[in-house]
Amino acid sequence: MNKPGILLEVVQILTDLDLIITKAYISSDGGWFMDVFHVTDPHGQKIADSKTIDYIEKVLGPEGHTSDILKTLPGKRVGVNSMGDYTVIELIGRDRPGLLSEISAVLANLHVNVVAAEVWTHNRRIACVLYVNDDTTCRAVDDPSQLSAMEEQIKNILQGCGNGDKLAHTSFSMGSTHVDRRLHQLLFADRDYEGNCSSTEPDFPPSFKPKISIDRCEEKGYSVVTVRCKDRPKLLFDIVCTLTDMQYVVFHATVSSDSPYASQEYYIRHMDGCTLDTEGEKEKVIKCLEAAIRRRVSEGLSLELCAKDRVGLLSEVTRVLRENGLLVTRAGVSTVGEQAMNVFYVTDSSGNPVDTKTIEELRKEIGHTMMLNVKKDPTNRKALEASGWPKTSFFFGSLLEKFRP
Repeated sequence: MNKPGILLEVVQILTDLDLIITKAYISSDGGWFMDVFHVTDPHGQKIADSKTIDYIEKVLGPEGHTSDILKTLPGKRVGVNSMGDYTVIELIGRDRPGLLSEISAVLANLHVNVVAAEVWTHNRRIACVLYVNDDTTCRAVDDPSQLSAMEEQIKNILQGCGNGDKLAHTSFSMGSTHVDRRLHQLLFADRDYEGNCSSTEPDFPPSFKPKISIDRCEEKGYSVVTVRCKDRPKLLFDIVCTLTDMQYVVFHATVSSDSPYASQEYYIRHMDGCTLDTEGEKEKVIKCLEAAIRRRVSEGLSLELCAKDRVGLLSEVTRVLRENGLLVTRAGVSTVGEQAMNVFYVTDSSGNPVDTKTIEELRKEIGHTMMLNVKKDPTNRKALEASGWPKTSFFFGSLLEKFRP
């Protein structure tokens, strides 16, 4: 049966399993929907694992329990709330070199351990969702004075970037929201889709620039959104997530990948039943979809590190990156057992590719305490797995699955 947000729930589940959606046919009218997805594993192979197939049937079947993804609560610039054995910290602010290093240093000084995190930057903005716990108790931070100090010090760092007390005007859910969706929400609320992209962000060649158009289907009363851009994992999730959070309903859609490009067409209406009739509405949707596509694009170098987890590890690594003049454009932090496994997408201070000399300096500085793998193609797992690293180390879709309620 159809219900608000059901398409996003389905796409989110498939994406969290690191499945690559190569084609999709989406149709919903009245009280029913029917979606067809052609999926492969990250290597392009057919899904043969019976556990994965059973899991999909279980969570999407009649006994599955999906969350109420449209529940909203007031958003804050720095949010601190507890979830099980972890405290969730959400923040949004103006990005600058070394900001992630300063934030992680504050947490380390307060004896707070970062167990998992996602960090995105786009158009001079940074959004973070961090899962932390108290180093002494290994449980959620529940000391009021420690919580107060943590929130105050992070706010001071963000205000030092020239943010003032500007808050996002849109209310969003906190804590239990899917982490990638939450990052989209934080950046959308901060209007990162406005203005020109920062000079420190990757220079998008014409082949990478999304081509988005919006027309009207007079016969059926839909607005038709057409997207053509470079294909990548999680592209469908990012677009459906953004349309859903902008209160648009996808009634029909076709998605296809003709490597290296993706073509997507969506027949949509606003939740109130209206189509996009003004040029202002169309322009905003186009800008927001462009931002959603670009937030996860990380052309260039990725550094993948593995070390024994400890308080201050993230602070140490980000300090070394900062001292070597590197900008972190996106990051993922996860902990499996006693091992911390992190990935950083980096450029030099001008947004250009990192030179070989800098990489060698990094190897000398941190290579004796942790494993360091350098990759130019962050979506290619084969070289990583061939080196003996765990398959589930640093890939964002299912990174925080175990932390959700």
